[in-house]
Parts: sequence; C-alpha cells; structure tokens
Amino acid sequence: QVQLVESGGDLVQPGGSLRLSCAASTGTFSRYYIGWFRQAPGKEREGVSCISPRSGSTYYADSVKGRFTINRDNAKNTVSLQMNSLKPEDTAVYFCAAGILLTSTVQDMCVKAMANYWGQGTQVTVSS
Repeated sequence: QVQLVESGGDLVQPGGSLRLSCAASTGTFSRYYIGWFRQAPGKEREGVSCISPRSGSTYYADSVKGRFTINRDNAKNTVSLQMNSLKPEDTAVYFCAAGILLTSTVQDMCVKAMANYWGQGTQVTVSS
C-alpha cells in the first residue's frame, strides 16, 4: 500500500509559477513510476508528466512541454512538479499517482493513466 500526499496548489496569476510536491509513504519508492495528472471541471483526466523509477525517462504532455519540469528524490520519497509560465487552462486539480510498470513506458503511464495508487489532489487555479 502506498499513500501519496500532494501539496503546493494555490491561486496564481497567469505567467506565474508554482511548485507541486508529492510525498509517498512506502519503503520501496524507488520501484515506482510516478506521474502527475490533472482534471479540470467538465474535462477528462490528463496525464501531465511522468517519471521512471531512477529518473532516466520522463514524459510531458504537449500542453505543458517546455513549461513544466518533473523531478524525484528517491532518498526523500518525493516527486516535484515545477510549473512555470502558467496559463488559465492549467487550472485543475492535480493528482500524484504511482505504479509499478514491468513492460510499459512513462508515456504509457501518462497517456493510459497506468497507476495503482492515487493521491487526493491539490487545486491549482490560474487567474488574474
């Protein structure tokens, strides 16, 4: 069982930055692929960014590429999502998710939402 707790969501003006964090309670964090997903009202859940267990591979949705950066610290059981140049369309609840993928890729995790565990989410609102 893995518990994931997100933090860092806030109200920010367009063009601003936020850093989301996800803390995991597991002794085997380094085995898990970790992803950030978001869901806006009336829209489907979207895989924003995913990272492999040893940080060797990352995936970004086209909508955030060049603006968001995912990183993980296996020693601290944390994953962060640095979000820059935020736009109103980035407004959503952001979820952290974890999964053990044997033959799939980080892109698979994000595109197909291949995760076993999900956090409760943190609200990001981009508005002037």
